Amino acid sequence: MAQTNGFTPLTPAQVQRYSRHLIMNGVGSAGQRKLIDAKVLIIGAGGLGSPVALYLALAGIGTLGVVDFDTVDVSNLQRQILHTDADVGRPKVISAKETLNAHNPDVNVVLHEEPINSENAMDIIPDYDIIVNGADNFATRYLVNDASFLAGKPLVDGAIL
Repeated sequence: MAQTNGFTPLTPAQVQRYSRHLIMNGVGSAGQRKLIDAKVLIIGAGGLGSPVALYLALAGIGTLGVVDFDTVDVSNLQRQILHTDADVGRPKVISAKETLNAHNPDVNVVLHEEPINSENAMDIIPDYDIIVNGADNFATRYLVNDASFLAGKPLVDGAIL
């Protein structure tokens, strides 16, 4: 699509999908374009990462990176909204991608099916605009904080039981 003054206009399908955002003061088409162009990394596809990923996908974030190395367990289903009974035993990142793309097929979901650690954090984090940490342990939380700081990336850190 052609750019106008450095701004790529929204497609007709995007205008229809994000119409509620477009009428909001402070968002409009320029704000929605920023969301579409944004790359957000979510650490964990569990109790916190699941709703975060779903709402970011619905809002139109263009690229969502999902880091998780776990598989879906039946005990996850009461709080992890990206996963269903059919996903039990499957990798959480695969289940997450399928659910997110079912809700918004335009979202590019990048899978990182591995634990984030000191060996790969600086290979993953710099590729994103903002980091959302939903890790369930302190070692990972501290690591993601340090790596985000070193990469100059804003970090949103949350916790849930």
